[in-house]
Amino acid sequence: MSNVVEVNHFKMVFGDKTVIKDLSFTVKKGEIFGLLGANGSGKTTTIRALLGFYHPTGGELLIEGKKYDPEDLKVTVGYLPEERGLYRKETVIDTMVYFGELKSLKNPLEWSQKYLARVGLSDKADQKIEKLSSGQQQKIQLGITIMNNPKLLILDEPTKGFDPMNRRLLMEIIEELHKKGTSIIMITHYMDEVEQLCDRALLLKDGVARAYGTIAEIKKEFKGKSLDQIFVDVYGDDYE
Repeated sequence: MSNVVEVNHFKMVFGDKTVIKDLSFTVKKGEIFGLLGANGSGKTTTIRALLGFYHPTGGELLIEGKKYDPEDLKVTVGYLPEERGLYRKETVIDTMVYFGELKSLKNPLEWSQKYLARVGLSDKADQKIEKLSSGQQQKIQLGITIMNNPKLLILDEPTKGFDPMNRRLLMEIIEELHKKGTSIIMITHYMDEVEQLCDRALLLKDGVARAYGTIAEIKKEFKGKSLDQIFVDVYGDDYE
């Protein structure tokens, strides 16, 4: 299986602070990859460098064998950041159609209506974004992220703030995309999501990989412990 993402000896320094020390990993085409770690461990920094928002201090980060270029339509990437960004004064349907047109969807209105029905928000189509709950806004942002069927989907805390029913719905959508061949990087603090969805994972602490491999390999390395317990073992001293 070839790689959709390659990170080779990545180093990131901001001023006198080294955020990433020497990080290497791959994401295989068609897999769901968990990028794990506590806040400040370097997860989001790695993603931002991968997408060209940051220039790495050292090493290289590649998508489909080259530095990411948003103008390259052969390499479609969907990125759902932890910080949401929607036009709050616009209606739901106008916002979705606008982004659909930007992404050259053939029928953005039809796609948007079907998606809103899928996530239980058809009755909110004509409401302004600012009138929606944070969870509802999150569903809209997810729809905008996936509407052009990206080859690589990067999700930063996608279920943050969701109740159990909506978490299940979102995980079903992720699984559906995975079955269609989308490669997915998922940043999450919910280890049950990693257990259920991820093929492989990497656990970061202080910019260093503390565990990396298939879920079974990681558990074996830590003597069969659960991912929750492995996380506690790696970060235990920091929470005492």
